This record gives sequence, C-alpha cells and structure tokens, in this order.
Amino acid sequence: MEFLDRVMGIHEPALKVRNKRLEILSRNIANADTPRFKARDIDFKEILGGVKGSEMKATNPKHYPTSVEYRNTGLLYRTPFNASPDMNTVELSVEQAQFGKASTDYQATLQFLRGAYKFN
Repeated sequence: MEFLDRVMGIHEPALKVRNKRLEILSRNIANADTPRFKARDIDFKEILGGVKGSEMKATNPKHYPTSVEYRNTGLLYRTPFNASPDMNTVELSVEQAQFGKASTDYQATLQFLRGAYKFN
C-alpha cells in the first residue's frame, strides 16, 4: 500500500500542474491576434522536480494521505521561431500542438487516477 500512496502522491499534484498549463496555453491561443502579447508556458518537470524528496511519511495507517506541494517557479516566456511585426510571440500552430499534447497528458493522468481509486 505504501507504493500506491507514493504513486498517488505524485499524480494528484501533477494533475493540478497539467490543468494550470492548459489554462496558460488556452490564454496564449486566445491572444494570438493581440499585439505585443507574449506567449507563456510552464516547465512541468521543473515545477514537480522537488516532489520526490519532499514527500512526508504517514506514521499510522489511519492518517490521511500526505499531500505533496510543488515548487512554483513561475511562468516562462516562449521564444518564437518567427518574428511578428506586432511583437506578438504567439505562434498558433505551436500553441495548438502544445495544447493537444498537454490535453493528452492531462487525460492520461486523470485516467490513471480514476483507475487507481477503483482499487480502494
């Protein structure tokens, strides 16, 4: 059961970070035509980088599951492949591709959590 707790410990905050990334990418897509808008993103691995070492240990099986906090490293600016005359750094094809991948990652994490909770 300790293994399952450790696995669940990483996936729950991962779902939150994946959701936040989808919000950021959606904002980028919505502002594709806004002059001077700067595309943003987050580094998923960097944010969850400290999770492994920061897990708390339950000393009693009746304790509530421990939660894992992730480090908030802030938003990053995306560097465009092509310069835009209006100084907007959103490249719609890049953002849509990133959104598609992020959406798939979110669904995979959600599906894992649904499957893991069925065992309880």
